Amino acid sequence: MKSLKTTSSLFLLLLPIMLLNAQGELKSVEGYSPQIGLMVYMLEDLKNRITEQVKDLDQSQTDFLYDANANSIGSLIMHLVSTESYYQIATLEGREWTEDEGTRLGVAGELNKKVKNILKGKPIRYYLDVWDEVRAKTLNGLKTKNDAWFSSTMEEGLNYHYIWYHVMEHSANHMGQIATVKNRLPK
Repeated sequence: MKSLKTTSSLFLLLLPIMLLNAQGELKSVEGYSPQIGLMVYMLEDLKNRITEQVKDLDQSQTDFLYDANANSIGSLIMHLVSTESYYQIATLEGREWTEDEGTRLGVAGELNKKVKNILKGKPIRYYLDVWDEVRAKTLNGLKTKNDAWFSSTMEEGLNYHYIWYHVMEHSANHMGQIATVKNRLPK
């Protein structure tokens, strides 16, 4: 009897997780080759989840630093923009940033004190709009590629699939940091 009660309790605890996983199916996005379409699905899912977390922040929340070593939510999102833009231009266009692109999009490639001072006073919508712009360019560029390209290797020895996996996992990592900063916002 005790075993049945324990099993039932465990089942009830795991049921929401099982239901969530049953609904959360990875599917290739139409208009892309199958493997690229899966990556697009994951990139878009993470971007949408981050956007949902931050879209209603006010200016003080966007710029908030909970200590001297922390990054603001605005700078973390701009860091995601910088990372995606860098790899987008390198892998999809085969070039480096122009000076203008580096200044505008690469500003948060590294998160340091200088960046923290530059990325202040801009509303959350500014960062989300720049990310939307970069993502649109990424999606258009990925539509021109196929799975053979995706599994091939750049001259530097890096696999394109791995590079875009890195962009995706980078977003997931910083999504956690954004949640931490948001949880520490003054009430």
